Amino acid sequence: MDAVVKKLLRESGGTFAEEAGITLKDQPGALFKLLVLANLLSARISSDIALAAARELFEAGGGTARGMARLTWQERVDALGRGHYVRYDESTASRLGDVAELVEDRYKGDLRRLAIEAGRDPQKAAKLLREFPGIGPTGVDIFCREAQVIWPWLRPYVDDQVKKGAERLGLPSDAENLASQVPEKDLARLTAALVRVARDKKFADHLKAA
Repeated sequence: MDAVVKKLLRESGGTFAEEAGITLKDQPGALFKLLVLANLLSARISSDIALAAARELFEAGGGTARGMARLTWQERVDALGRGHYVRYDESTASRLGDVAELVEDRYKGDLRRLAIEAGRDPQKAAKLLREFPGIGPTGVDIFCREAQVIWPWLRPYVDDQVKKGAERLGLPSDAENLASQVPEKDLARLTAALVRVARDKKFADHLKAA
């Protein structure tokens, strides 16, 4: 493994899902939590605030589609506020309620049905994910980047932010070549770390130093 990649994995922390307290499994609850996280991270807000807001929502009972739907709008606003997700709290509270209802109505609360409906095709899955309010191309990238841990048919998922981070470190930006830098189990960690590099030039410079 390249020395820069080793240093990157050692110093960048885990995936965004891990930092939000999500143990990713191919199960309805974990997949819904990831969808919520992708929604929160899609806004123009710091990732630390989005992660904190996700943890507050899950603590309040919004860790499943049914649980999120049962929370009142005000309870969702309050949870977002505790995570300091204040600029977008009211619109996001409404949107997350709509997301939960769509997951319940269309997929019976289980996003594994989305994978089946997509025929485990990444492009078709992206199209279905974009039907959720607040999940545009950025949200799709976040969801798929993290979900490749448990959905092997998404691998290697390398989006533009990941490529930007790779280029900053002089790593291959081609998906297959970049994926070959680490074992499959570490691919989601690598892509999450490279997103952090893309957002933080100082971190990139630190990694390249000696």
